[in-house]
Amino acid sequence: MPITVVIVEDLDIVREGIKALLDANGEFIIVGEASDGIEALRIVEKHAPDIVLMDLTLPVMEGAEAIREIKRRRETTKVLALTAHKKDSLIYKTLSAGADGYLLKNASRDILFQAMQTVLAGRRYISPEISDLLIDDFLRHGRRDEASMLDLLSDREKQVLKLVAEGHGNKAVAEKLCISHKTVEKHKANLKRKLGTASTAELVTFAIEHGLTVPA
Repeated sequence: MPITVVIVEDLDIVREGIKALLDANGEFIIVGEASDGIEALRIVEKHAPDIVLMDLTLPVMEGAEAIREIKRRRETTKVLALTAHKKDSLIYKTLSAGADGYLLKNASRDILFQAMQTVLAGRRYISPEISDLLIDDFLRHGRRDEASMLDLLSDREKQVLKLVAEGHGNKAVAEKLCISHKTVEKHKANLKRKLGTASTAELVTFAIEHGLTVPA
């Protein structure tokens, strides 16, 4: 049975090149294409693909945010980030968003297919060059630095964290951001998971220490 694929890439020439590679392989069938993050969400909802090849530099909604939303809506769909970027903070942000793999665009055709099959089998695939960068970063710092920790958070999560740190309860946060009480709770749970905190008090401390708010 063919593997269904959605390609998300804003550059036509790159998208056409990826399509040509997949079409020539025979194992894959392309069920949709998108040139921005919002369009990607719509197409994934419509076609429920097995895997999404996701560029990270996109208009309207950046790739990491689109990945986060895709994984929230369709946990079983695999997402392979396909990018030229090697910046530590973007790598952390993309993997934290739920990407199943991180592949550089200079990879060969065979490596692309290998990466796709790896994530489809339920394992992560990280380009060797990226793995080396992550290992070097860990050996240098022992943990993510302050900038990288903040880069793990979406803009909405930062808004929720700031309001929580300012003393607003879930109901007030929901009203201020025009979201549901349940969504606020989910954002707080994600914040605790990403930042390694166990309580709201620790979230407040983190926000103050990292300049998102000031103590009363």
